[in-house]
Amino acid sequence: MRTGISAVIVATALIAATEARADEKVKIAPDVVYGHKDGLAMTFDVYTPAEGANGAGVLFMVSGGWFSVWQPPENFIPVFTPLLDKGFTVFAVRHGSSPKYVVPEAVEDVRRAVRFIRLHADDYGISADRLGVFGGSAGGHLSLMLGTASDEGDIASPDEVLQQSSRVAAVVAIYPPTDLRLWVPNRPDNIKSIVALDFDPELADDVSPLVHATQDDPPTLMIHGTTDEIVPISHSENLQAEFEKLDVTSELMVIEGAGHGFQGEDNVRAVAALVAWFEKHLAAAE
Repeated sequence: MRTGISAVIVATALIAATEARADEKVKIAPDVVYGHKDGLAMTFDVYTPAEGANGAGVLFMVSGGWFSVWQPPENFIPVFTPLLDKGFTVFAVRHGSSPKYVVPEAVEDVRRAVRFIRLHADDYGISADRLGVFGGSAGGHLSLMLGTASDEGDIASPDEVLQQSSRVAAVVAIYPPTDLRLWVPNRPDNIKSIVALDFDPELADDVSPLVHATQDDPPTLMIHGTTDEIVPISHSENLQAEFEKLDVTSELMVIEGAGHGFQGEDNVRAVAALVAWFEKHLAAAE
């Protein structure tokens, strides 16, 4: 969650900060518009390896407390280097941000981003069927919503983007909230400031990944620390238990003693697991 820190700081806590690669090793397409609302553009940045692209795309949810910020795209190169080095094309997706927009609106935005990327997959040199998603905290929640509550699109829609599927092929969610019914409308004191949770409690089911888990969900890795006081590890444990009942390919990586945000060796382990998960589950068909 945001809790006074920006989404960029949340992001850099997820991926080990490495020395930025030379500009010539990554091609950046900034501020791609994937939709509009209220007269505003919704955008993402595209990071493509200059060499060795593997044909798979990974979306990163730029979100902390459902607060989504813009930063110069170059700032994220160290964040995405572990994935770029393995040939993944990365999309840094921004959604309609708190405080103007609330959680259900953010969910619809990132669904649209997936649909847009799928529609234009050839333009990005990726396979529409090899899309993964990851994020931390609120970004982890949005990643899980894409994994558990997506659809095949509306072929009758006059909007070509909305005709596309919003499904993804693999998910990594780091310390994610999985059941917003616990927080709407009665938030704990330590997340009282998160105004994105100020929405109709009757909609909490719609945006709770735990409610939507089904047998056809994509392979999902959750990573959570045992001492997280913002999003208790029970959020991930409960969803993992549901995945196991449904026989969904899934894992819960528990980091002993870690709180909300990983540091040092904990972060290194989380990054390695994230990259390995996408390598395994977004591999090209033989």
